[in-house]
Amino acid sequence: MRLNIAGAKKVGLSIATAILLLGLLQYGQADTDKQELGYKGRMQKLETASRANHVQVKVMKIGGAATLGGTVIPFQEVSLAAQMPGRVEYIAGFEGEWFKQGAELIRIDDDDLIAQQRAAFAELENARLAARNAGVQYNRELWSPQTKNINRMPGMGMPAMFDSMFTQNFGSFGGNYDPDVQRYSDLYAQGTQLNQSRSRIQQAESRLDELAAKLRDTRSVAPFDGVIARKLIEVGDTVQPGQHMMVFSNLEYLQVKVDVPSRLMAGLKDTKFVAVRLDDPAKTVVKGRIAQKYPVADSERHTVTVKIDLKKNDPAIPGMYAEVIIPEPDSKKQERIVIPYTAVISRQRGSLPAVYVWNAEEQRKERRYVRLGTQVDSENIVVLSGLSENDTLVIEDWR
Repeated sequence: MRLNIAGAKKVGLSIATAILLLGLLQYGQADTDKQELGYKGRMQKLETASRANHVQVKVMKIGGAATLGGTVIPFQEVSLAAQMPGRVEYIAGFEGEWFKQGAELIRIDDDDLIAQQRAAFAELENARLAARNAGVQYNRELWSPQTKNINRMPGMGMPAMFDSMFTQNFGSFGGNYDPDVQRYSDLYAQGTQLNQSRSRIQQAESRLDELAAKLRDTRSVAPFDGVIARKLIEVGDTVQPGQHMMVFSNLEYLQVKVDVPSRLMAGLKDTKFVAVRLDDPAKTVVKGRIAQKYPVADSERHTVTVKIDLKKNDPAIPGMYAEVIIPEPDSKKQERIVIPYTAVISRQRGSLPAVYVWNAEEQRKERRYVRLGTQVDSENIVVLSGLSENDTLVIEDWR
């Protein structure tokens, strides 16, 4: 009985061991299958991505285009000039520092103006006191005329007679004295003094307004959010009205300013976007939007100024040279091989342009040097030699 129990235990252990080994084998196989599926999935995705970057060369009818040189400029730029003469007391920040709209940038010494302002305040207060006094005198004459007091004898005998002689005109002794006329004259005199006092108040207030405007002109503030582009003065310099002190620019948005010959303006009549080639190391071509066309051509150069908006992320800085490709309105269209500009590699100055062409037989890409023509737009460029319309390009956006 003991042997049977021991044998049963051995058999049970053997079965459990077999089940465990079988489970491990199945788990290992499943893990291997998952790895193989993951590898195949990644390879399939890579092949799909590779095929997605294959672009067929196309042929288009392209007209002539003119390449014009322009300059990258800030969207907003102002030159802050002095409005008041004086010594520069304060200049904020440094070139390239950003300031919010309304921030003080330059301050000119204003001690003399502040002293004049204090004197003007004192003049205003004196004028107000004089006006109040004139108002009191006018109201007293209105409700308690002096003519009543003059006609009334202040005493008896000779002293009263002499007082009347000096307080009344001589016409009253002859019976020609009119108290109403005298009262009107007194009211008019008091009213004139009151009006003069009010005029002095207005003069003092106008003087204060003038001084306040001059004090504001001693400070130059940022007209918009932007940066200091150039400083033209230093602290301690003496400036005169009209003298330029600082160039302040908004560099958040940039434009390209180009002078277009008047004969080419017809090519921009129905065009909203043009290709712009920036003078960076990669010779980046971007898509610019025509923002402004000057209505009148320059009478000496016979050109029209055109401003073109750039996008915020375009690799441009103010002052950079840029080329604008403008279609020629009268040129005949010809069939040309056109490729995406992103397919061109080695666009650096001094290096030959090249592209990657897909070799279908060997299933690999090959470098091929090409000769480029004019820019069609911000995305396509003409190839003069090195490619045929049957070629397939490889664009490696992810390299």
